[in-house]
Amino acid sequence: MAAEEKGPPAPEKEPASPAKAEPTEPPAAAEAPKEEAAPAESAPTPKKSDRRERKPRAKPAKKAAKVRAPRRPELDPELRRLLTIRTDGDRRRPLFVRTASHRYWRIGRWESWRKPKGQQSKQRRHYGYRPTIVSIGFGSPRRTRGLTPTGFRPQLVHTTEEIDRLDAKREAALIARTVGTRKRLVLEERARERGIHVLNPLLHEREDT
Repeated sequence: MAAEEKGPPAPEKEPASPAKAEPTEPPAAAEAPKEEAAPAESAPTPKKSDRRERKPRAKPAKKAAKVRAPRRPELDPELRRLLTIRTDGDRRRPLFVRTASHRYWRIGRWESWRKPKGQQSKQRRHYGYRPTIVSIGFGSPRRTRGLTPTGFRPQLVHTTEEIDRLDAKREAALIARTVGTRKRLVLEERARERGIHVLNPLLHEREDT
């Protein structure tokens, strides 16, 4: 057989240089399980009161200072001393009993005094077994007569004009018994505004503790 014709030899492939060799990626570590994202919470719908702009509230006006009625009047030291003497005398003063009050109920027991005038009256002649007679020695000091136990001088009032004329430091209002309930409340309110003590109030104020 005829020898087969061989062509020129094919050029051999050059081995790839190590510099040109593509870097191989290291084996990936075991992937951690991915955390599932929490579902986003739905935002609360704003209230109507939050939607509109809130205007700053105006501060309330300060109330006028309330005038408090004094419980006791302003007294000078001498009058205060005389009031103490009167109080001590009230404790020692006896009950003045009218003649024959134990015999006749119609005469009255305690608040019906009459001076005994009989010629043969044993009480008039101060017999020891008869009740004591009213005399000047049992009286109170002149400056303290007509004053309340605390020292106020009571003034009878019927109208608001009479209340305005009172001295709150030394005088107290005594509302007349002929004044009706509606007008009495007006008088008491006027006295409360001016800081005047009322001796016979219809409404009693509470004391602040």
